[in-house]
Amino acid sequence: MLALLRTRRFAPLFWTQLLGAFNDNLFKSALVVALTFGAFRDAALPIDALVNLATALLVLPFFLFGSLAGQLADRFDKATLARALKVGELVAMVLALVGFSLASLPLLFVSLFLMGTQSAFFGPIKYALLPQHLKPEELVAGNAAVEAGTFVAILGGTLAGALIVAIPNVGVPLVGGAIVLVALFGVLTANAIPAAPGSQHAKVDPNLVRGTRELLRVARRDRAVWGAIVGLSVFWLGGAVILGQLPRLAQALGGAEDALTILLASFSFGIGAGSFVAERIARGRILVGSVPFSLAAIGALTAWLPSATSVGSAAILLFAIGVSGGLFAVPLMTLLQARAREDERARVIAANNVVNSLFMVLGAAYAAWRLSGGDVATTTDVAIDASVTGPLASLFVELGLFLVLASLVAFVATLRDAMHLLIAGLVRVMYRVDARGLDRVPTEGAALVVANHESFVDAFVIGGLCARPIRFVMDHRMTKMPGLGWLFRAARVIPIAPAKEDPELMARAFEEIDAALAAGEVVGLFPEGKCTRDGEVDVFRPGVERILAARPVPVVPVALDGLWGGFFSYANGVPMKAFPRRFWSRVKVRAGAPVELREASAIREAVLSLRER
Repeated sequence: MLALLRTRRFAPLFWTQLLGAFNDNLFKSALVVALTFGAFRDAALPIDALVNLATALLVLPFFLFGSLAGQLADRFDKATLARALKVGELVAMVLALVGFSLASLPLLFVSLFLMGTQSAFFGPIKYALLPQHLKPEELVAGNAAVEAGTFVAILGGTLAGALIVAIPNVGVPLVGGAIVLVALFGVLTANAIPAAPGSQHAKVDPNLVRGTRELLRVARRDRAVWGAIVGLSVFWLGGAVILGQLPRLAQALGGAEDALTILLASFSFGIGAGSFVAERIARGRILVGSVPFSLAAIGALTAWLPSATSVGSAAILLFAIGVSGGLFAVPLMTLLQARAREDERARVIAANNVVNSLFMVLGAAYAAWRLSGGDVATTTDVAIDASVTGPLASLFVELGLFLVLASLVAFVATLRDAMHLLIAGLVRVMYRVDARGLDRVPTEGAALVVANHESFVDAFVIGGLCARPIRFVMDHRMTKMPGLGWLFRAARVIPIAPAKEDPELMARAFEEIDAALAAGEVVGLFPEGKCTRDGEVDVFRPGVERILAARPVPVVPVALDGLWGGFFSYANGVPMKAFPRRFWSRVKVRAGAPVELREASAIREAVLSLRER
């Protein structure tokens, strides 16, 4: 992640985004504080209405101009558009400076709307630009850096705006000067963004309603893309509700003026930390398997939030929620960028912004309705703890339950990836794994992974440790095991039976293997045909030759050592019957470079040579 910040391919975009997010929140925070503390006493509307109007003016452009923003970003050079938008931001901030100087709310609200418009147009640019400038293996790190930087900028801008505007006599003009200065720096960084040409085939439809419908139609074309958009929107719904209620939470916990700052900082730094951890764990891969577990953690922690008895305990919970949020959002945003077609990527990002905004509005509306029944400090219709009671406690619990239920849907939607991650974790817990060479499995295209067969968990060990999903060929009885059959079916194993037992099933198995390889998948095979009875590697059966004769693909030899003698092997009689005699045993996994071998005996020798190392 840090290495990217030293490259021109990424650094100018990162700093442009960070400065923009900082300026948005500096301006909004300063305006809200000024409204709250009576800087505009002659306003025609109540303070609460003005604060809500300010928030709406920032969100509204995403609905109005989302389709146009996506179309323009797909059609024209994104770097050029970014520079133009930053000049527009500078103009908007000069207008805001005049508004602050004249104490003119209409001018300030116009500036706020222009800032929201700038953000609506810049969003598709920044996320569609990343895949053009970054390598596929850098995309996770790039998204993690952008997410972490954005939330830190949001925090910094919010705090800076509140602190500067509160300075007696000079606070308001200082804010005006600060936002113009930050916008000027944004123009300078944007000028350093390398060119990112658009597609000449992309069309621009100025009809906003028709364009929005087309935007959503494009996004829904790919099931995975649409799922990522919905997932990110659920995340932003939860985030909008939590952030919107932090002032009430601080008040309910009896915190001083700095309590809100502590809570906001905890959440923001949590997002940054979670984004960093997501990048470390992924190591260049898109791990959507973490999504349901992260969302479940967000839900559980949110429901637990009312149990906080102090600002400190609430801050810890918010930090944990933020970490889970980073782990949730980074893989989904990366998936969105990677799966979207290059000539449609910006429109997909714009569709994501539109749906995100809709969910945020719905979340805020529900929170406003739910809390309209009374004061959080005195109402006691639901009491989770003596500190946080009433509608506020109910709201957090209801939101938490909603997110947990959403995580179950996400688990079903990402079942294969989620199980892959879960199995990888279980393998690391059950065994002391020494795995080398599994990164040699091709990242793209078909391959046949061939290994010796020591136990009934061999497939789980290899599959859990390999970055790419592997479709293993397994005895058909495994898919029919009570209570576990669904697991093997979810992993899309290819069931097979001996020719003597079921020749039709064997024939179908070979057809399915060939189809999987033709589709560019990785297939795992244990050519011995059965688990070893003596710990030695048996003869490889000719089935592997039949597969390679029909579909010549690279063969990745894998040697297992250490699973023989364990609970799942024949070393102590029938597997899984005898009492386990050893725990956390050392298991070696060695993978060789892909080879073009076609003979079973030669492949066996390749496996044996790895096993001896």
